[in-house]
Amino acid sequence: MHPLLLVWMAVAAFTPPPALAQNAAPGRDTILRDQLKADLYFLAGDAMRGRLTGSAEYYLAADWVQSRFERLGLATSVQRFDLVRARLANGNSLAVTTGRGVRRDGRVREDFHPQIFSPAAEASGSVVFAGYGIRAPKLNWIDYQEADVKGRIVLLLDGDPGADDPASVFDGVVSSDWGTSLRKVQAAQAAGAKAVLVVNGRAEANRSGFAASSRGVWPDTPAHLQSYTLASYADKLHIPAVQISPALAELLLGGPLSKWREESEKPRGKAVALDGEVRLRTAVERQIVEDRNIIATIEGSDPTLRAEAVLVTAHYDHNGADGAQIYNGADDNGSGTVALLEIAEAYALAAAAGRKPKRTVIFAAWGSEERCCGPLLGAWAWTENPGWPLAQTVAVLNMDMIGRSEEVPVGGGARFRGLAEQTAASNANRFNLIGWSYSPELGRVVEQAAPGLDLQPLRRYDNNRSNLLRRSDQWPFLQRGVPAVWFHTGLHADYHTTFDRPERIDYGKMERVARLVHQVSWTLANQAGRPKMLDPRPVPKLEQ
Repeated sequence: MHPLLLVWMAVAAFTPPPALAQNAAPGRDTILRDQLKADLYFLAGDAMRGRLTGSAEYYLAADWVQSRFERLGLATSVQRFDLVRARLANGNSLAVTTGRGVRRDGRVREDFHPQIFSPAAEASGSVVFAGYGIRAPKLNWIDYQEADVKGRIVLLLDGDPGADDPASVFDGVVSSDWGTSLRKVQAAQAAGAKAVLVVNGRAEANRSGFAASSRGVWPDTPAHLQSYTLASYADKLHIPAVQISPALAELLLGGPLSKWREESEKPRGKAVALDGEVRLRTAVERQIVEDRNIIATIEGSDPTLRAEAVLVTAHYDHNGADGAQIYNGADDNGSGTVALLEIAEAYALAAAAGRKPKRTVIFAAWGSEERCCGPLLGAWAWTENPGWPLAQTVAVLNMDMIGRSEEVPVGGGARFRGLAEQTAASNANRFNLIGWSYSPELGRVVEQAAPGLDLQPLRRYDNNRSNLLRRSDQWPFLQRGVPAVWFHTGLHADYHTTFDRPERIDYGKMERVARLVHQVSWTLANQAGRPKMLDPRPVPKLEQ
């Protein structure tokens, strides 16, 4: 007899609460806090040294997750992808010549620096200003026509229009994917631009401020936490992309940057030719870092619906160690990773007992969620090269930090920006459901299942200055039209510190959240219909 079946028989006599009995997910009661605790003490123990991307412990964590899936008898695979780590090389240059005959040679890390995703390349020519550099017809926003930038160097503002407007079509006050410099450079290159200059339109035009931020991007000594780009993105870029100081931008614009930014808060429709030329060269050296997502699958039982899949996901990396200082990452995101294993085991037990979901269920442990810039690299890698068609993906249920209760201290500072002061006790039976506004139907499935597990979902951060909406692995799927939500029990003072350790986890709450995700995945895998995305969606009201 299959050993998993013996375990299943031992728990099969359990009678679920009446509210859950009719559609209870089989195997739910094998998701146990003691097993979660045992796994987390290993994964987030000191010996794993924080599972930093590229480290031996990181690859060990991936192998461990893979071996656990395989022991469950699940169909297991590894999605391999490459990251690019860049180093500033000698030879970067940028020269501006205005129509007024003024010439200025920029100094690297004082007046400009290459973007971390820029190739080593050079360009020269006339310059056009393209506002925020966004072409989004569905949002009725077009800053330039393709003919405006073809064969020219493009100067544009970083970030989103309406950054302080809760009703902005660009995800309210959340930094949208349209606002990332990488996306803007990709679009400009596709339109035929020769190079892209990006400037922070909200910064003051002083050299010292830019120099400080520039050295943060390109420090003298490689930082403990290094920045990466997906190789699949970097390999496709061939034009130089640089960040320039506000002072240098004003030289090109011939006037205050603030005035140009204010005029760009509405779609420009057409780029503006500037009276000057730029010659630039970017010099960077690239190093390839191998990475991987770990995937396990339960094939659906229905001959038709098995072609559709529900994804249950969590990232297994964290911030590593800096000498004797270990960033264990127990809550972030050892908690989601071990819950993923428990949910996968519940499905394996049910399948061994003859209970399989109608749709396929995929368990994905993502790599390199933490690594800038931008983060969520494993999930982005999947959306770029899907292991399952995105059009056939019913929903993504992402778990990230599900082992504590949200606690925002008085005067918490920038790391709690946009979050109200609150205690862990006030959130003991609550969790944040993030991403629901893209698919309210998916949100309702979660809401219907939560009360039976004494949990209350809070819909408070989809339009919030904390930027939580885009800070975990559901985000890439939302950008590709797939309903996706993040189960998140909240930030706390130990987040991203050496105090995020296994002994500080609330394993009882973690068990309930894992059971909830299991239940929601089972419901989605068996119900007749599938949740729809809102396109375009109304931006949810900003929580005060």
